[in-house]
Amino acid sequence: MCGRYASFRQAQELADAFDVDEIADEAIDVHPSFNVAPTDQVRVVLERADSGRQMHAARWGLVPAFASDPKIGVRMINARIETVAEKNAFAKSLRTRRCILPADGYYEWRKNPDGSKTPHFIHRADAAPLAFAGLYAFWRDPSKAESDPNRWLLSTTILTQPARSQLAGIHDREPVVLRRAAVAQWLDLSVTTPEEALAAIAPERPRLQFHRVGPQVGNVRVDSPALIEPVD
Repeated sequence: MCGRYASFRQAQELADAFDVDEIADEAIDVHPSFNVAPTDQVRVVLERADSGRQMHAARWGLVPAFASDPKIGVRMINARIETVAEKNAFAKSLRTRRCILPADGYYEWRKNPDGSKTPHFIHRADAAPLAFAGLYAFWRDPSKAESDPNRWLLSTTILTQPARSQLAGIHDREPVVLRRAAVAQWLDLSVTTPEEALAAIAPERPRLQFHRVGPQVGNVRVDSPALIEPVD
């Protein structure tokens, strides 16, 4: 799974990296973080038919339109590629509401024989930002008036797949990281079938590397550049 990541670049730098045409104000306001956690506001990049590629802020943890309570999003921070096309919570978004979540790296914990867990920071070898394949959804808060601009909640989830190569030695799942050339295909609005959408996820991913980090990352209240520093 992917349950914690780092995203500390400024909005404009990410917009330049992913050819974003328009940055929404709320995306600019998202604070850089070395310890992004579920339910945090995160940046997403998506395509809109009327205005091209945009960057928005979304709550991490997808809340489907049919949900009665937004708290359901806590359980939907990830979507498995093996079942994403079949799950009611994700199926519509897979067809028409795909996005990427830019990140500088993510954390995963390796379980040790004694039951303890060792956190690792995983990132691109070339230090470029990652592009997590994601989905998004809009949920309308029935308690808010039609005229209330805050009645709509934009939320998102990260796709995951079985871990491969050395990453399998840390955890059995890994987030789907798109190659830069695959981003346009993933976001393409003309792609409306699950088969076409998932075809953008190539067997190859950008070259990743990882190192062990300190246990402080396990505390969501800690947010510091020291979290990604290697430890012995």
